[in-house]
Amino acid sequence: MAAAALCRVLLAGSLLASRPPAGAQQSATVANPMPGAASDLLPHFQLEPQDVYIVKNKPVSLACRAAPATQIYFKCNGEWVHQGEHVTQRSTDPGTGLPLMDVRIDISRQQVERVFGLEEYWCQCVAWSASGTTKSQKAFVRIAYLRKNFEEEPVGQEVSIEQTIVLRCQPPEGVPPAEVEWLRSEELVDAALDANLQVTPEHSLVVQRARLADTGNYTCVAKNMVARRRSAAAAVTVYVDGRWSGWSRWSLCALDCTHWRSRECSEPAPRNGGQECQGAELETRNCTAELCSHPASGPEDVALYVGLVAVAVCLVLLLLVVALVCCRRKGGLDPDVPDSSVLTAAFQPVSSKAAKAGPSHLLTIQPDLSTATMTYQGSLCSRQDGPGKFPLGNGHLLSPLGAGRHTLHHSAPAAEGLDFVSRFAAQSCFRSLPRGAANMAYGTFNFLGGRLLIPNTGISLLIPPDAIPRGKVYEVYLTLHKQEDVRVPLAGCQTLLSPIVSCGPPGVLLSRPAILALGHCVEAGAAHWSIRLKKQSCEGTWEEVLHVGEEPASGLYYCQLEAQAAYIFTEQLGRFALVGESLSMAAAKRLNLLLFAPASCSSLEYSVRVYCLRDTPDVLKEVMQLEKQLGGQLIGNPRVLHFKDSYHNLRLSIHDMPSSLWKSKLLASYQEIPFYHLWSGLQPYLHCTFTLERLSPATCQLACKIWVWQVEGDGQSFHLNFNIAKDTSFSDWLVPDSEVGSPALVGPSAFKIPFLIRQKIVSSLDTPCAHGADWRTLAQKLHLDSHVSFYASKASPTAMILNLWEARHFPSGNLLQLAAAVAEVGKQDSALFAVSEAEC
Repeated sequence: MAAAALCRVLLAGSLLASRPPAGAQQSATVANPMPGAASDLLPHFQLEPQDVYIVKNKPVSLACRAAPATQIYFKCNGEWVHQGEHVTQRSTDPGTGLPLMDVRIDISRQQVERVFGLEEYWCQCVAWSASGTTKSQKAFVRIAYLRKNFEEEPVGQEVSIEQTIVLRCQPPEGVPPAEVEWLRSEELVDAALDANLQVTPEHSLVVQRARLADTGNYTCVAKNMVARRRSAAAAVTVYVDGRWSGWSRWSLCALDCTHWRSRECSEPAPRNGGQECQGAELETRNCTAELCSHPASGPEDVALYVGLVAVAVCLVLLLLVVALVCCRRKGGLDPDVPDSSVLTAAFQPVSSKAAKAGPSHLLTIQPDLSTATMTYQGSLCSRQDGPGKFPLGNGHLLSPLGAGRHTLHHSAPAAEGLDFVSRFAAQSCFRSLPRGAANMAYGTFNFLGGRLLIPNTGISLLIPPDAIPRGKVYEVYLTLHKQEDVRVPLAGCQTLLSPIVSCGPPGVLLSRPAILALGHCVEAGAAHWSIRLKKQSCEGTWEEVLHVGEEPASGLYYCQLEAQAAYIFTEQLGRFALVGESLSMAAAKRLNLLLFAPASCSSLEYSVRVYCLRDTPDVLKEVMQLEKQLGGQLIGNPRVLHFKDSYHNLRLSIHDMPSSLWKSKLLASYQEIPFYHLWSGLQPYLHCTFTLERLSPATCQLACKIWVWQVEGDGQSFHLNFNIAKDTSFSDWLVPDSEVGSPALVGPSAFKIPFLIRQKIVSSLDTPCAHGADWRTLAQKLHLDSHVSFYASKASPTAMILNLWEARHFPSGNLLQLAAAVAEVGKQDSALFAVSEAEC
């Protein structure tokens, strides 16, 4: 009896537990089913809720379908979902005729976050019929995310060819777990298409046998439905160590009873910074066991006599030079003779500065780099001035000119330039300017403005209209300084990125900013550089006046930095230079590589000079002029090399020269220029000389390769094949001065836009327009909208935009294209641009 009562109590409790809550009762009544009817079956689910992820704040839906079912409710985390949150649809299964019920609910992020961290949020369906209840599977609702930081990022490697490369990657934590893919130089790596590649279950990329094509920057990319994350790029370099070819046959027995054989480091040749072959490439040995006897008057005796005569002649010339120096010192002449270190230093900047009237032959002396391979020792970031540096003068810059009116000059010939210099030479502040007009332009300007330019240097100064107050006349100059005349102090690992340029008179405030244009050698994105504009005060100290990219909206200075040139807005004239400091090893400077050789050669020796220059037009002009004086000719097309801030030196070597016709006097396998000499930019004319010797005077054809590369960096190769006996004229890559135009352009002739048309554009577009048809749209059309706040801070934003357009597009600017851009703005009237070709 007691057992039967206990069974009834347990059965009642189970029935109560299987019922939905009171608030979830259906309002409709269910008819009593007939015995054996379909409604007597237990409900079964045709659709069960599935796991879902919440992305951001978008709600997700859970759905289920059961037949036969009289009621279906959701239970989430053990609690019944209220009836009002259900969306229910009733139908009949066409196949079985059973009553079918679909139920759906929406889950929000707030519901999940209430239990987030304690347990996972889950929901399931419970279906009722007359025969009982059925529960579906649990569906978990999770908030999707992907963290930013990788657990492990790939690391760059340098491996030899055929070795195995393993790049590890642990993606950031995320829900759902992130999928991983690999990029090589921004191209997707598909292991399914390359049997040499494998991606492990731990997401590591494995290169079974490294090939040269596997060199590149590898990036691990993790992604899920929320975000896509990229790891830092890992640079992988596959290098090839050089290996010797087989020995050649022994040569015929020479007069000294020896013969020789050679081999080349070409099977394979070293690549991508691989090691050179170790050992000798030439082997000699005796070719007979007996003593050799030869006539006393053989060719070797003639060579001996010729050598003795040459030594005697050299000694006589040396004595004459010593006597000449002693006589000059006794006679009170200027003893300013270059130190002997000029002749022995491995790398010296070449200067085109004219020597004094004595040892003019010193201009032709070149550093001899053929005796040893130079290496650089010591701190790479040291900036202490050594004895080889030129002292920085403490003299002031040009003082403001007098208020008197001067004669208007439309050009600056050499005689007038010297007169201009002599007029200011008495002023103490002019001592730091060069006494010459080769790198100088000047003119007299009023409120109409004008332009100064130094031909073939990319340096110009635009003085816009109304920059000089009406009723006043200023005599303005523009000067390019040589490295040996003016020095910019560098701190840390800073580098000089541009020429040093003066415009004056300094200290004069203009009503509107003038625009100074000058070239630079910055390579790679601005994110890799910290570039600053420096200006020299009248006391001689250099001050930082602008951090490029962080210009204040209103100020005296602003810099528009473009790929090849910088345009500096300044309301105060003075001496300027761009100085940069790299923020990562991805930062690079552009170097211009040029090869020069004698235009004609009558001796057995022949020299090839390889210049490594800052890639700016002013340095190219100086070297062209210097080589023209030395009788050199340009051989091969100039190349650009991206020199990275990796502390690795620059190497130069010569290859594939026919040994039966030529031989190199370079004892080492390559020459090397220290990293700091190139990176600092303080020595603009660095070069190496390859001294070659013809084995026969009849040899005139020179065919070889010259390689220039940075260790673990960029490289260039020159393929030479030309006749050295052919007296070719010096090929000048510069535009002749006569084609450039006058160094000084005054008034309307200095501008592409006619003055009246300019005034119409300014008055039309300066006024803000609600539809956007104003100067802002013009800046966007001309791709000059990177710093709109700077234009807005000026009295006439449109004038600032037109001034920058004039500076960028002189002298080849297309006025019709500008007119079309302004016409697209849509605010001006149709008569504004009715400009005839004569007016343009």
